[in-house]
Amino acid sequence: MASAIDTAKAERRPRRSGLSWLPGTRLGRLIIALNVLSLAILIGGAMVMNELRRGLVEARIDSLTTQGELMASIIEQAATVGEPAPAMDAAYANDIVLQLLANPKGQRARLFDAEGNVVADSDWVVDQVEAQPLPPARPRGESERFRLEMPSSPKPTPESARLALEAELRRALNGEHVAGLRRTGRGDRVVSVSIPIQHVQAVLGVLTLEARDVDEIIARERAALTPFILIAVAVTLLSSLLLNRLIAQPVRRLARAADRVKQARARAISLPDLAGRDDELGDLTRSLEDMTHVLSERMDAIESFAADVAHEIRNPLTSMRSAIETLDLVKDEGARERLFKVLKNDIQRLDRLVTDISNASRLDAELSRDNPRAVDLGRLIFDIVNLYDATLKPQDVRVRFQAPGGMEPVVVLGREGPLGQIFRNLIDNARSFSPPGDEVTVSLFRTRDQAIVTVADNGPGIPPENLETIFQRFYTSRPKGTAFGGNSGLGLSIARQIAEAHGGSLHAENRLGADDKVVGALFVLTLPVAQA
Repeated sequence: MASAIDTAKAERRPRRSGLSWLPGTRLGRLIIALNVLSLAILIGGAMVMNELRRGLVEARIDSLTTQGELMASIIEQAATVGEPAPAMDAAYANDIVLQLLANPKGQRARLFDAEGNVVADSDWVVDQVEAQPLPPARPRGESERFRLEMPSSPKPTPESARLALEAELRRALNGEHVAGLRRTGRGDRVVSVSIPIQHVQAVLGVLTLEARDVDEIIARERAALTPFILIAVAVTLLSSLLLNRLIAQPVRRLARAADRVKQARARAISLPDLAGRDDELGDLTRSLEDMTHVLSERMDAIESFAADVAHEIRNPLTSMRSAIETLDLVKDEGARERLFKVLKNDIQRLDRLVTDISNASRLDAELSRDNPRAVDLGRLIFDIVNLYDATLKPQDVRVRFQAPGGMEPVVVLGREGPLGQIFRNLIDNARSFSPPGDEVTVSLFRTRDQAIVTVADNGPGIPPENLETIFQRFYTSRPKGTAFGGNSGLGLSIARQIAEAHGGSLHAENRLGADDKVVGALFVLTLPVAQA
């Protein structure tokens, strides 16, 4: 059963996915990829929008710079008076600015003289002044001290806006072309360009152009970023739904299947659609299915074993009760002696049966409790055969051990106690079928990767149709002339179970002599040799 499960697991080993280069498990890599995907969309959108905003602002600055340089050149040529100490005709320069920028369309032009005083302002044409809205009125009776307000980022004041403009003017009055973003007293962002008006080397004044459509540029930028945000949100929602479908729901199904097994509504978990998945949940489902199937088979075996035990114990008990009830009615000493002999045989049979049942029930615990160790089969068989020789009585069947001379020790990985039980069961079975005074031969061989132990007797052999049946529990069909009740029918079953638990096998065959006549039975035990 274990080898079949291992083979099935090897056949269903999951394939490597395209995300195998990521750290973690398959589901972990999927979660990482989905989360990184939505984050990458946001980052990519922000980078694209940042480049777009920078491009829009730079294009606006270039436009204002070109326009300002043209206006500054016209003012320098038309409004310059006085030689050799040139100066700017403020009134004429004002007319030029108002004529050139009569319809500002979101722009503001201001002309400053060499002292930094305002000479012309395009807002004067449309009677536009900077205004700042008042805060909303408080309800009557509300105290300002206890009014709660959400904290917000500090807004620029008219004083800070004035200082920023003065700093820009100072740089322009020194002959520097200044361009960039700054805020007005109302907090609006503007693209500002300050162009010095120069006559030869003398700075006559400064022309400042401001574009007030920066907020519109940013609004367009945010509008352009909105699709990326929506896509990122959609990817996150889809990934969440996908993870719920791929992880949460299958785990819930596994939990419900386990509950059904716990509540005895099912003997095993069976979820073929989940078991076919090539990820960790598929591995978990296959492991749970294999585990519950093994437990189900073990429960069936326990139920069958309990029924067989009840049947086998009932037979000698029935015989004993019949003998005891008959004993009081029989007066003949010979008949009474035969009844006592029946009782004695039934008691021996019952004692042997209870002993073998106890050994069989403890077998799984013994096999799982002890760790496999290196066992020298030659030494183990030699010690067991010497024990039989030490207790040999006249007319008893002798046991002989033979192994090729000069053979290296045959070592297997296993548990010495259960392995010794295999040999004792096989030897006891062979002795029970052998004629009195005969001999049972135990042989040890070794191939490249296997150890082979044979137990041969000179008994009547085994019917061909029973060569496999004899390994079933409580099988006690014996040829004529053999003693009844001397075997429980568990010895060979226990021996095969131990052999398979050690990765080996046990089978029976008949020994043939001249004219293909059966001359005895041969049991062949095969175990894997321990590698160096």
